[in-house]
Amino acid sequence: MLAIAMAAVLAISCSAGPPAAPSADDAPATAGEPRSAPADEDPLDLPPVDAVYDLISLAPEDSPRPARTPDVVYVPTPQEVVDAMLEIADVGPGDVVYDLGSGDGRIPITAAQRWGTRGVGIELHPLLVREANLAAHREGVDDKVTFIEGDMFELDLTSATVVTLYLLPDLNLRLRPKLLRLAPGTRIVTHNYHMGDWVPQRQRIIGDSVVYYWTVPEEIPAHLR
Repeated sequence: MLAIAMAAVLAISCSAGPPAAPSADDAPATAGEPRSAPADEDPLDLPPVDAVYDLISLAPEDSPRPARTPDVVYVPTPQEVVDAMLEIADVGPGDVVYDLGSGDGRIPITAAQRWGTRGVGIELHPLLVREANLAAHREGVDDKVTFIEGDMFELDLTSATVVTLYLLPDLNLRLRPKLLRLAPGTRIVTHNYHMGDWVPQRQRIIGDSVVYYWTVPEEIPAHLR
């Protein structure tokens, strides 16, 4: 009989199951612990996921792109080479430096900071143009230098008294006729690459780099025409 009674008690306990836990609405909040929000209420009031994506999208098709494919991959000129380029050109406050393929703007910005030189940077990529103008503002020389998005083969360079460039040899040769049409005495400085049979008047070695220097002659030699 005792065994039958014990079995009956066990059956009743199992059928009842564990006691139900109190709901979040019924349970008192513990001090310092906020009560959970109901399931149909958004405690952060966040916008829908699609709306968030639209607000923060950095998809490549939304980024500014150059008007055409750049001729070279951007590689910054080391600062010691920048300094040498500007020193060999003997820049000063009366000069206007045009930097072709200006990248982050370090050549015109350095010229403005150290010598009070005015400058214009020409760059195909709009993001680099934006970066350079921001850098000029940050360095306090945006009253002396500006950076524009454009094609160096098409834009007017006649205001330049100094032209700096860090391009490949074939691009230097393509630019050479345009540079030779600038005012006599205009100084041309390149990083690493020369101008074919237009022999440089000076050169300087800085580490693994070479800086070349020319001035536009009064009379263009026949072999350069």
